[in-house]
Amino acid sequence: MTTNNTVFGNLHLSSQLLTKMSLAKIPSEVLNRLKNGTVLVLWGAGSSPEDVQRFSQELSTQQCSRIIVEHFERLILSSHPNSTFDAVLSNLFEPHTAKHSFELLSEIVRIMKTNGLIFGKEKSDRISADLKLAGFCNIIVEPTENSFSAQTPNFEVGSSSRLAFAQPTVWSLSDNLVDDQIELINEDDLLDENDLKKPEAETLRVCGTTGKRKACKDCSCGLAEELEAGQPVKPTTKSATSSCGSCYLGDAFRCASCPYLGMPAFKPGEKIQLSERQLNPDL
Repeated sequence: MTTNNTVFGNLHLSSQLLTKMSLAKIPSEVLNRLKNGTVLVLWGAGSSPEDVQRFSQELSTQQCSRIIVEHFERLILSSHPNSTFDAVLSNLFEPHTAKHSFELLSEIVRIMKTNGLIFGKEKSDRISADLKLAGFCNIIVEPTENSFSAQTPNFEVGSSSRLAFAQPTVWSLSDNLVDDQIELINEDDLLDENDLKKPEAETLRVCGTTGKRKACKDCSCGLAEELEAGQPVKPTTKSATSSCGSCYLGDAFRCASCPYLGMPAFKPGEKIQLSERQLNPDL
């Protein structure tokens, strides 16, 4: 019986030694933040569940109000409410193989209270950048210890605040003024004589190809000359001349290329106006 008591006593001391060594790895300023707080303990693959349990029991001596233990792979699935934990102790157990991904850190910052504290182990050079991107501040990384600590900001996730320069401006007139005493601007005074002039039709002409007041490459309507001269150019009418002198007699006396084909006979010397379509061949 004495031997058995000695063995059990040694095991008890060994268990206490293991847990005290685990707590000894946590800085004193972190332990002081655990008192009366809700603490989340995260552990990953490769760690012994017995070590996690012993650590949790020893952690209860720090007068924590509540201790919750979660595996890294189960944290997001647990769906903890916003602003639940005052402190998070992460990946403190050997062999420290768990990685703090950006997705995981974003979930941690969501469920932590304002000015909350996280302390953990990480063998990655990106931990500082990932903590910043997730929203943590006051980040401290100890490369020799492969440890880090950070705080959540002093505002809730998703909260908003109106900026000082974004206050709405309200324009108002004095209460002592009435409508009859307010001098309004006459709209007609805003226009001068040039505004009242009706523009000429030539100045409103646009190119049939471009649809704008800009001449096309092969301009033949006079718009190019008008824009170059800076003054409207009236389009010139095309006149047809007869080489045989018999066009006025009718189609029976007209040649095959006569521009008067299809038109009735007319008196000699009479002015005949041809349309643009008659002067252009059918293609």
